Amino acid sequence: MKKEDKSVIIEQLSELLQKYDNFYLTDIEALNASKTSELRRGCFKKDIKLVIVKNTLFKKALEKTGNDFSPLYGTLKGNTAVMFSTVINAPARLIKDFTKGTKGDAKPRLKAAWIQEIFYIGAENLDALVNLKSREELIADVASLLQSPVKNLVSALSSGGQAIHGILKTLEER
Repeated sequence: MKKEDKSVIIEQLSELLQKYDNFYLTDIEALNASKTSELRRGCFKKDIKLVIVKNTLFKKALEKTGNDFSPLYGTLKGNTAVMFSTVINAPARLIKDFTKGTKGDAKPRLKAAWIQEIFYIGAENLDALVNLKSREELIADVASLLQSPVKNLVSALSSGGQAIHGILKTLEER
């Protein structure tokens, strides 16, 4: 590969790293063509950008961003596919669903993840990443927590009004 081609690839990867706040490094080496196509379709449906990278070029793109990604450098061995997503847990859920029902060392396998400036190294972190809440889920939780006291107050006021109305009705009848 020519040096100009490598610099173009590094520049493209650097742009993706700046565009997305999080990414997952995965190993998809043993997937056959049909499974790879199925994985790509799943990524497309969940708005995940799947990019197969050369480890040295991806490392140079990481260095170019200016952030310290040194904990990830040890995972850049063998085949590496990068999953970029704006939803922090979408790639983890996709990997979990894709490997459901398989035993042992299923592919794709999580190598590492960088989620909003936090490193997750190793496949054992997949369950923790699946359980992370996305921005939309957190907003919905906060909204429901804020609505709960108001709902209780409205309920108490409306039931109290009915009780007073019942007492007045009873007094009127006497």
